[in-house]
Order: sequence, then structure tokens, then C-alpha cells
Amino acid sequence: MAKRFFLIVLDSFGVGELPDACLWHDEGSNTLGAIRNHPNFNCPNLKELGLFNIQGVGGGVRLPLGSFARMAEKSMGKDTTIGHWEIGGIVSPDPLPTYPDGFPDEVIKEFEKRTGRKVICNKPYSGTEVIKDYGREHMETGALIVYTSADSVFQIAAHEDVVPVPELYRYCEIAREMLVPPHGVGRVIARPFTGEYPFTRTSNRHDYSLLPPADTMLNLLQRAGYDTISVGKIYDIFAGSGISESNRTTSNTHGMQVTKQIQARDFNGLCFVNLVDFDMKYGHRNDVAGYAAAATEFDLFLADFVRDMKDEDVLLITADHGCDPATPSTDHSREYTPMIICGKSVKSGVDLGTRASFSDISATVLEYFGVPQEETCGESFWKAVKR
Repeated sequence: MAKRFFLIVLDSFGVGELPDACLWHDEGSNTLGAIRNHPNFNCPNLKELGLFNIQGVGGGVRLPLGSFARMAEKSMGKDTTIGHWEIGGIVSPDPLPTYPDGFPDEVIKEFEKRTGRKVICNKPYSGTEVIKDYGREHMETGALIVYTSADSVFQIAAHEDVVPVPELYRYCEIAREMLVPPHGVGRVIARPFTGEYPFTRTSNRHDYSLLPPADTMLNLLQRAGYDTISVGKIYDIFAGSGISESNRTTSNTHGMQVTKQIQARDFNGLCFVNLVDFDMKYGHRNDVAGYAAAATEFDLFLADFVRDMKDEDVLLITADHGCDPATPSTDHSREYTPMIICGKSVKSGVDLGTRASFSDISATVLEYFGVPQEETCGESFWKAVKR
């Protein structure tokens, strides 16, 4: 019988500050805490599975249907790339480079030389604000809007009428080729926009990540003959390494639709999903109401998904970092993440406490499939939850 493991990352769905949050100026951050009392938040299925039974969250049910834990990030970072790599079994002791004052002149000049276009901005910026402030100049001159954030990213924004999307992607490929250590940023991101001032970002975003520095659970599963199916930006985050099938998505709604379609298919392996809107549309924009509504939409999806799981299916829900929409910051926050695991082969109500690393998820997935974890990090909790 085929074995299927669905791993869904609610991008930025943190559940409270980590003990070292002060190192990132994230004291008091709590993404779930910021949205759970909003009128738009209605998540009875997550509650029944054990979300509020997780240590430090509060308000749980007496007999949760799933097993659960609070996951600590062991890597030195709070960005998407490092968070997902750790979920995949790589712990990063050193943070990826960030550029609070913009990129060095030599990087920008080399990029201008290789693309044949001038660069404007070159500083940390909100993605929506940067096109308001620099979009007109870009339209008039054709210069590329290059900006960064508190994360390790080199972002390139351009209007689709000035720089066609394939051309913008080519510029991103040039940047990715250039940006190696010591300037090996985690992601180069294409940020196309369209329309009239104040402009609108489109769904044609594309991420170009560093190749993971070692094997992840994806590589190990693929070599063992299992399917490794990605939904959303998982393919980009792992630079395609170890992924047998990629499904790009345009929104949380689309991502959930694609995941439901994959559930209806026969496959044998891992379906690894990222739902990016929590982070991109709501966390970074300090939109508490939108974040709460997105959680409710996911909860509705969850009811049907759990009902239709096969006997051997396992579902694990987690996150990669926080992005508290109620703090003054619009950046990611250094937080614990939730872990809920359920399925007919999974015990109900096992409290796994606080886990030392996101990589315990990788070790658990590999043990479920009977694949040795080799050099990947993490301690499996499969035996603790297996019926």
C-alpha cells in the first residue's frame, strides 16, 4: 500500500517568542496571539487537533484529535530559507548575510554591468512601499528597483510593461549567479508589478534560492524511490534539489486547491506545501484582520482534507518562523512554531512538549518512510506518536 505524508507549512505562523528573540529585537512577538481574538479568526478544526494545547499557547481542548509540539528554531536566523532548510534536516549555525544599509557598491556596479540597466533604491524597503516611491522613476528611466529587507534577500522590482517577466527572471538569474559567499544571500526574488500609480504587485513573483549546502530529507526520499511533490514556493526554497514534481501557486486559496487535487491522486511519498499569503500578504503588511481570515480559510480547508485522508496518510502542519502582524515591525519574528500531526496511524493527544529543532520534522518524515536520515539533523518523534 502507498504511503503518503502531507507536510503543510503555514508560512510565518509563529506561536510566541523564542528565548533568544531579543537578539533579533523581537521581544513579545506572538503571531498566533495577535490574531486569535480577532473576529475574523474562527478555527475549530485546528483547535480540535490540538493547536491551543501546544505549550505556551493556552485554551486547549480536553481530548485533542492530533498530537502536537512547540518547535524551537536551532538555526541562527528567522527567514524562510533557513527555516525550511531546518524543517528539511539542515541546521544553519551561521546566519545568511543581510544588508541593513543596502548592498555594497561593487555588487550593484557588477549587477548593472551584467544587466545593462541602472539600479535605483538599494536599501531595505517594504515591497508595497518601494513601488510607490520608486515606481515612477523606474517607468521613466527603465532602471531596476533593487531592495532588501531584514531577511537575506536581493529583490528586483520592475513593471511588466517596462521589463517583461521573462526578462526580469533573466536578471534574477544573473543576480543569483553573482551572489555567492560572502554575498550569498538566501534568495533573489523577482517582484513584478503592473498598472498605474500606486501600482499593484502581480502573482508572477519568483524566488531563486541558494542550493542547500547538504542533502535534505527531499534528496534522501527521492533517492529511496519516493515521490517528492512540492506545492507553492517549496521548489524555489530548495532550488529544486530533491523534488520530483513542482506545482506553482498564486495564493493560499490556489495552494489549498492544488493540495486537495494531489490528495485525490495516487502517489507514494511526500507532498510538501507552503502557503505563503500568511507571510507575504498579511504578516509583512501588519494586517491582523487579513491574517485571521486566512487562518479561518485554512481551517475550512482542513475539515475536508482530514475527512478524506486515507488509512496510511499522515498530515503534519507547522511553520517556518513568525511574522507578528500586530508589532510595529513588518519583518519576520523569531518565534516558536506549531507542530500538529494527525492521521489514522497517529495517536491522539500526545504532547511532545518543546522540540529542540525544526529538523525533528525531517527525522520523523524519514522514519515514517523507513529511510535512514544519514547526515541530516533532528530526532524523530514518530515512535512516540505512531499507533
